[in-house]
Amino acid sequence: MNDKPRVIKDYEKLPQEIQEQIKISYPYGYHKKLIQFTDARGAKVSALPFETDDKYYLVRMTVAEARQIVAEDDDFDDEGTLKEDRQDVYEDRYEELDYIDPDSETDEDEDE
Repeated sequence: MNDKPRVIKDYEKLPQEIQEQIKISYPYGYHKKLIQFTDARGAKVSALPFETDDKYYLVRMTVAEARQIVAEDDDFDDEGTLKEDRQDVYEDRYEELDYIDPDSETDEDEDE
C-alpha cells in the first residue's frame, strides 16, 4: 500500500479538475472499474480508484450511480464513451501530469 493520504468522496463533491482527470483515465465509463472496500464504519462500499501524485482517491459510487453519472454527462456520447473532442481538450489541459495516462484504459469492447 502506498503512503499517500486516502480521500473518499462522492463524485459530485470532487473538484472539477479531478473530475476531468478521471474522465481521461476512464474514457469508457466507470461502472466496470469499481472496487469494493469496507469503510471505517464497517460498511461495504464500492468506489472508483483514482491516484494523483499526492492523493489516492476512492470515489464513492454504485454501479447504477456510475452509469447515471456518465449518462448525464455531456462529455460522454450515447454509448458511454468520452467524446473525442472533450478528451483532446482534457489531455491538452493536463498533459504535464505524469499520473494521467489516457492509453491505460482499453476495455472499450468488454462485454457488459
